[in-house]
Parts: sequence; C-alpha cells; structure tokens
Amino acid sequence: MAVRRLHPEQPESFAFSAQNLAWAKREMKKYPKGRQASAVIPLLWKAQEQYDNWLPEPAIRAVADLLDMPYIRVLEVATFYTMFQLAPVGRKAHVQVCGTTPCMLRGAEDIKQVCRRRIAQTAHEVSADGDFSWEEVECLGACVNAPMVQVFSDTYEDLTADSFEALLDAFARGERPVPGPQIARTHAAPAGGQTSLTDVPTATKPGKSRAGTRKTPSKASSKA
Repeated sequence: MAVRRLHPEQPESFAFSAQNLAWAKREMKKYPKGRQASAVIPLLWKAQEQYDNWLPEPAIRAVADLLDMPYIRVLEVATFYTMFQLAPVGRKAHVQVCGTTPCMLRGAEDIKQVCRRRIAQTAHEVSADGDFSWEEVECLGACVNAPMVQVFSDTYEDLTADSFEALLDAFARGERPVPGPQIARTHAAPAGGQTSLTDVPTATKPGKSRAGTRKTPSKASSKA
C-alpha cells in the first residue's frame, strides 16, 4: 500500500451545502453527547461526495471544526482509509481494484491490465478525457465473489476482463451499471446454484405441533 498524501493543489476553502450541513448535524445527533467525533467517517464521506468525489484539505478541516476535533485526528482518518480520495479522480468512475489474495488468484491482474490500457498506465492518474481513474486497494470484503472492484460507493463482483470492459463502456456512456455479481448468482450464493438446504422450510406457529395441531397440557400438568 502506497503512502497516502494530500494533493499538492488544493482549493482555498470548503463549506458544506445547506442540505449536507443539515444532514451532518442529524448524523452527529446519533451519538451520545460529547461523542460527536464518532461521526467523522460519515461526514468525511459526505464531504467527498459533495466535492467531486475527492477530499481536499479544507474539507478535512471543515469536518474537524464541525466535530470539534484536532485537525491531525481527522487527517489520520482520511489518510488511513482508501475509501477517501486525497486527489482528483475521474468524473464518471474511479475504479478501486481489490488486490488481496483471493482476487489476485481469480484474475485481479487481468482487471488491472484493462485499467492500464483503458484508463492510465499508472494508478491514481486521471485518464486523458478526465472521466476515469483507478488504483489497487486492499480487501474490499467480497472475497467469495472475487475478483471485484469498487466504483465510488458500489461494488462489482465476479468479473472477467471482458465483463469489466463492458462495465467501463457503460460508465463511459454515462450509465450506472447494476452493482453486485456480474454473473448469474444471487449475492454470495454458490456460482453453480444451491446444493444444500434446498427444501422450502415449513413455518409453524408458536404453540402448535409440526402436524398443525395445538398442544394441550395434560391433566396432570394442569393440576400442577
């Protein structure tokens, strides 16, 4: 994992929009009094969404001021998590390619080769048209559906080089492809179809036997 540093070119200031500021204050109220710092990750994410999907240094300071946190503490969070982009990214898609072992074993290198050819040879470099960028990240949490990528807040799983190219084509057209597995499977179900627990469960109401008759206490138990 490369060292994550702030981009050398920064805007002069950042301020939440009225709508996002109201959202941020509601988010802060979810936590006990004096614990508003717990909202730092969602507020940073909202700031990033507002500022063209990357997080400039003035936005980090704005979040710190809102949460009454030292700037360095918020900077530590922003530089630790790869979900926060510290430099400008592609307008239509910033592709995060999972490079952890399960994805590498199942074809992540093929996905990276497509990124190098279609987007830019070097990670974190924005494409010539400004629409795309990419990087390699650590585990994105869908190992059973490897290989996978994350584009902004959505994940796309069970990829091949060809299906990933089709995703890029869709983003280039301004579409937002349906996230999740890109093969015929539901979530993390077996790729070849369900092989166990195939019977439809029969629900029984409390107090009823499996045959559907209500259990009644015996005379002995009722006298007790």
